[in-house]
Amino acid sequence: MAEKKIILTGDRPTGRLHLGHYVGSLMRRVEMQNSGLYDETYILIADDQALTDNADNPGKIRDNIINVMLDYLSVGIDPAKTTICVQSALPALHALTFYYLNLVTTSRLSRNPTVKAEIQMRGFAEEGLPAGFFTYPVSQAADITAFDATVVPVGEDQLPMIEQTREIVERFNRTYGETLVMPKALIPENETQRRLPGVDGKAKMSKSLGNCIYLSDSAKAVKKQVNGKMFTDPLHLRIEDPGHLEGNVVFAYLDALCRDEHFAEYLPDYANLDEMKAHYCKGGLGDGTCKKFLINILEERLKPIREAREKWAADIDTVYDILREGTQKAVEKTNATLARVRKAMRIDYFDSRVIVKEWEALLRQTNQ
Repeated sequence: MAEKKIILTGDRPTGRLHLGHYVGSLMRRVEMQNSGLYDETYILIADDQALTDNADNPGKIRDNIINVMLDYLSVGIDPAKTTICVQSALPALHALTFYYLNLVTTSRLSRNPTVKAEIQMRGFAEEGLPAGFFTYPVSQAADITAFDATVVPVGEDQLPMIEQTREIVERFNRTYGETLVMPKALIPENETQRRLPGVDGKAKMSKSLGNCIYLSDSAKAVKKQVNGKMFTDPLHLRIEDPGHLEGNVVFAYLDALCRDEHFAEYLPDYANLDEMKAHYCKGGLGDGTCKKFLINILEERLKPIREAREKWAADIDTVYDILREGTQKAVEKTNATLARVRKAMRIDYFDSRVIVKEWEALLRQTNQ
């Protein structure tokens, strides 16, 4: 029997989802969901993981569960094809995390580049680092393996997390026998989409840094972010000056979102992005024109999402039911994996009377 093709992705519910989520993951999720190439698709709202650095403010997490759900549904995640669930409501994940922690050393966790980068970004001093945050790669491994995920779409910055999961799977299977499915990472083919910079150009787009364009932002808010905050080329002082593409956020966003047909619609002076870039680098193309072009492309993408979100928000009971039913389905899926893991570890004490049978066998052997 061929191995099922199963996708698992997820997001921390610490706020509304933004353009970085969209180009880095959400677009791909919708394409994969609709491709017919995968047997099962799951999206995990990772509230447990979000609590690792928000333990003093659980209300922030709770209040954003619905926000994230609305973003999912508005971009085209279809609950008939994709199961959306809440991490903390899946007890199997907590048990698997504990078992996997015994297979990972603290020195290995401390070398995880993603964890190191996020510790620095959040300003944690080493002595003040929450243990839950330090070990969240293990929790993420539990998420992935609990759903038997074969494919995990991620941004480039998350590749070390998948590698850590693969190490845990390899060690578990080597220790207890072939039990867990080995996952593979899938990153966007478009290099810019792998890590979209924030509008300030200083870091990747991040809710905590306030450099986002949110999927639910109004057209006015998007225009304000692009015109007022978006970093371009500080040396491009006059239109006739040669411009530079490196570090220029406007062109990074165009690389991620622009298609040739956009030029016929919004900027007919050019046939494609390469022509536009060549003119900008030569000189004679102003940042204002570039930003206006980008704003038109963003509005073309975001307007349908914004309108769909408004419709879903007007029927919040249905949104709640979708999440509840998806979570119930995920409980069954993850419990089955946990049962398989416990059997492999021979700690399924009450499923097969194994402890009684082994005790009786030991007793017979002793009496011989």
